[in-house]
Amino acid sequence: MRRLGTIAGPVLLALALWQAVVVLTGVPSFLLPAPARVAVTLWTSRALLAEHALTTAAEVLIGLFLGAALGFCAAVLMAASPPARAVLRPMLVFSQAVPVFALAPLLTLWLGYGLWSKVAMALLIIFFPVTSAFFDALMRTPPGWTGLAQVMGASPARLMWHVRIPAALPGFASGLRLAAVYAPIGAIIGEWVGASNGLGYLMLLANGRAKIDLMFAALIVLAVFALLLHAAVDAACNRALRGRT
Repeated sequence: MRRLGTIAGPVLLALALWQAVVVLTGVPSFLLPAPARVAVTLWTSRALLAEHALTTAAEVLIGLFLGAALGFCAAVLMAASPPARAVLRPMLVFSQAVPVFALAPLLTLWLGYGLWSKVAMALLIIFFPVTSAFFDALMRTPPGWTGLAQVMGASPARLMWHVRIPAALPGFASGLRLAAVYAPIGAIIGEWVGASNGLGYLMLLANGRAKIDLMFAALIVLAVFALLLHAAVDAACNRALRGRT
């Protein structure tokens, strides 16, 4: 209840400022519709918005799962093997030197206009924060823990699985929290480049038909989904970490 009150305050303030701008400036509705008009559109177009939101949610969730899994494996491989680290770490940095958004047309060309080009975009955006945060945590395992495990005769594999990975889980959780914020960005960019469904596609379609209220409605649905996703991932990470303490 306290968290709900914390969120409701800024939301109500933003709506009040939005309404004030519309009333005081007299801006045309095709540039900035009033909050009430957007609310009506949210209700009357709820079926259309839900259909497109399900597509975007599927793209984001699949991309988040795959990106987190690949980031986990890549971080463990780099931490366990200096040769793999020498190869993968420069590639990881280079992947961020090239704007990921610029790859969206290529991914659409290679993977088509369907689900997987958007999943790939989300995966590429998610992969770096998860891998980077988890790798840094793996490399900062308390020396006393590793020393005690080595004295007890732990093999490198057992040391990694039973000591270094559990100690680095807070870093992995931090990467997942960032990934939950970034994942919708990749999916929406992919939908803007080429799609036949999804909230990004719906926003472009509404903008082209001058249905700005529908565009704002789709944007609000996307924002709510992103906030709920981040809250769910944050709650899951906190619960998992509490279970290990």
